[in-house]
Amino acid sequence: MRGLLDAPMTSAVNIQNASGANRVTPHPIQPTGDQAGPWMGQNFLFKDPTFVKYLDNYDYKFCDDASKYEKLAKIGQGTFGEVFKAKNKQTKLTVALKKVLMENEKEGFPITALRELKILQLLDHENVVNLIEICRTKATQFNRYKSTFFLVFEFCEHDLAGLLSNVNVKFNLGEIKKVMQQLLNGLYFIHSNKILHRDMKAANILITKKGILKLADFGLARPFSMGQKNRYTNRVVTLWYRPPELLLGDRDYGPPVDLWGAGCIMAEMWTRSPIMQGNTEQHQLNLIVHLCGSITPEVWPNVESLELYSTMEIPKGQKRKVRDRLRNFVKDHNALELLDKLLTLDPAKRINADASLGHDFFWQDPLPQDLENMLKQHTQSMFEYYTPPRRPRGHQQPPHQHQQPHSHGHHPPHGHHHGPRHPHPPHARGAPHPQQQPMEGFHERVF
Repeated sequence: MRGLLDAPMTSAVNIQNASGANRVTPHPIQPTGDQAGPWMGQNFLFKDPTFVKYLDNYDYKFCDDASKYEKLAKIGQGTFGEVFKAKNKQTKLTVALKKVLMENEKEGFPITALRELKILQLLDHENVVNLIEICRTKATQFNRYKSTFFLVFEFCEHDLAGLLSNVNVKFNLGEIKKVMQQLLNGLYFIHSNKILHRDMKAANILITKKGILKLADFGLARPFSMGQKNRYTNRVVTLWYRPPELLLGDRDYGPPVDLWGAGCIMAEMWTRSPIMQGNTEQHQLNLIVHLCGSITPEVWPNVESLELYSTMEIPKGQKRKVRDRLRNFVKDHNALELLDKLLTLDPAKRINADASLGHDFFWQDPLPQDLENMLKQHTQSMFEYYTPPRRPRGHQQPPHQHQQPHSHGHHPPHGHHHGPRHPHPPHARGAPHPQQQPMEGFHERVF
């Protein structure tokens, strides 16, 4: 990291003159007249040939040049920037290059990207995506002497959202158990290391062709502390996977926010589509209440102390219907029981990752079954980025513009690279399974 942050500064620069001696420019000389402007100090200094030569020859000792990778295809676009599938020219290793968006930074490296880097460096686990390195482009006059930085990730062939959107991909009960077991193992590990993911959704769950699941996209992750009053932002987690405590304004939350997302993903393994697709925060809260029952102090002690409890319209008199509504899809009794515990309204009563892994769901026949054999049947990589955009009912869906690459050689990388990160989920998830119809009483494809 020292090399990454060791960039040249315009406010105090050591430059060698022709004789090899150092001269120090404490501050750029302030231009006057026609030289003045929004970039006046920087542009003026860039016209100094000695300083330009210094920049051209600057060596980032711990941050390799991005030219070591050959970009094969652009495979993601969003508010975070661009993502490319790439190959190491020397080792031939296929990787995912995630561009760090710098355009909105007036100075320095984005603090959110630094947080993601620090967290990814801390987490070393089979079920967490591996950050290989950080690389950068050379600062030249053509990019106004601003380097572009890339996070280099290991390559995975699929994301869970892409797999679920393909009606030809069929998970049996043992394979569903394997997916959830690996997901919960990843959550147990990051929570044990005092890290919250805060963006659990199917598109952020990567799966390799060997069937190994990886938690990905730690752009919203952060360390957490227990036993003290916290003031975290509640503007996290994609809306369809956002737990009720965040919708009600809680800012002192912890691991249960990720377990709610795990419950939504688990249900999605059967429904093949997100189970609660709200258009607004109020709509999302209504959907939660209609599925999980009314939110009251009797069900959730001290809920009335949450900031938005008195301002949000919370439907009254709703009974809990998690098992009843999902029974048409989920035939396994233990699965329904675990789902019910994961989708508990009160975060203090919601089951944690450790207890979930010990649930009978994982220890009764059929036992968790490896995914590799099932995935071998499919020759294309599957990602949410490649699924058709969702359209309102009655609107015809135009064919998607992107070609899906074959899985034996060229794949687009990870689900955490696809689409913008914003409070409301992107409308892209493909058609539901043809045999699965929305349950009566739910809005469109909300189960």
